[in-house]
Amino acid sequence: MACDPAQESQNPADRYMHGRDQDLFLRNIQAMASIGARIHATTTENEQALIFDCAGESLVGILSGAGFPAGRGVLIVVGGPQYRVGSHRQFTLLARHLAERGVPSLRFDYRGMGDSAGEARTFERVRADISCAIDGLFANVPGLKDVVIWGLCDAASAALLYAHQDTRVSGVVLLNPWVHTEQGLARVHLRHYYMRRLFDASLWQKVVRGEFKYREAAAGLGKVVANATGKRRSSGTVEYLPTTGHTLLPDRMEDALGRFQGRVLLILSGHDFIAQEFKDLVGKSRRWRRLLAGDRVTRHDLPEANHTFARREWRDEVARWTEKWVRSF
Repeated sequence: MACDPAQESQNPADRYMHGRDQDLFLRNIQAMASIGARIHATTTENEQALIFDCAGESLVGILSGAGFPAGRGVLIVVGGPQYRVGSHRQFTLLARHLAERGVPSLRFDYRGMGDSAGEARTFERVRADISCAIDGLFANVPGLKDVVIWGLCDAASAALLYAHQDTRVSGVVLLNPWVHTEQGLARVHLRHYYMRRLFDASLWQKVVRGEFKYREAAAGLGKVVANATGKRRSSGTVEYLPTTGHTLLPDRMEDALGRFQGRVLLILSGHDFIAQEFKDLVGKSRRWRRLLAGDRVTRHDLPEANHTFARREWRDEVARWTEKWVRSF
């Protein structure tokens, strides 16, 4: 599995709201099982619970801004392991922020995640799920002309890999995109973790007190150096795609970005190794830099933010940037 935003702590209020959201869907699923509808909607104020089909499996989601006539909508794709509420309720809060400003959005669980049926799958196997979710968005938003796909971490990667294949997609919002290779991550750790540790007073205090474990530290550092220099082969669970041979994930994403003709909003956290790996990749690739330097790309950085934008001010800033950008073209 790729990144794990679910490891971020949740406060009791978050867990309570997750439970309410989940109970709503369980009631909807049970109600619809008896009549076998392909797409069903249960409406609360400005929100609509949807159940729609994908390759014979039932997917569930919430449409915020239900019934709004709009030319553009937002599809919020979930990273794994995660479901439609998001860490710190970010996806729910983003969807409601957009809806309050007249932008409809659908956040959903793809197959094997949350309350959706089917086998668990990686972000590289959700093309059909995204396509079916866009179908559901078009079926329930009057006058919709195009869609923006919004994703965090490996959901951003899924969005970019998909976008050029569907003419209905006019833009993608990519937050801390997942471009992982073992070599790339090892280099990030060397540059941004081990170098910083050398100037950490607590490290030298342990050395003075005789508490520093030299053998374990040397073994860990040796493993990281081997990965960083490419002397240790990758396990390849994320970075290889069997149908295309041994093509690295960053190369496939670069190709997808080159093929996509729509707009791109890139948002990067400052305190996040995944975002840093992406920055390092771009810094070393002339083509990545050229693609991201074009007029169709807008970039924002949040220097203090962590991977899942855990603080309210970070989430609010992301929501404002998203809403303003979606309405700008």
